[in-house]
Amino acid sequence: MNRPHTVVGMGKILLGIAIVVVAFMAFGWLLGLLGTLLKWALIIGAVVLVVGAVSRFARTSKD
Repeated sequence: MNRPHTVVGMGKILLGIAIVVVAFMAFGWLLGLLGTLLKWALIIGAVVLVVGAVSRFARTSKD
């Protein structure tokens, strides 16, 4: 008579494990996305700084 309870208990355990695995996958995807956004923000910021420095240098060298 204990057999159906054991199967239900195992199902709950497997469901919990599946939820944990999916949560870790989603967390990894989110961290990857944030890392990519940070990388592109740093690249764009570096380009803006270089363009600003070059334009300032070009402006001062003409005077």
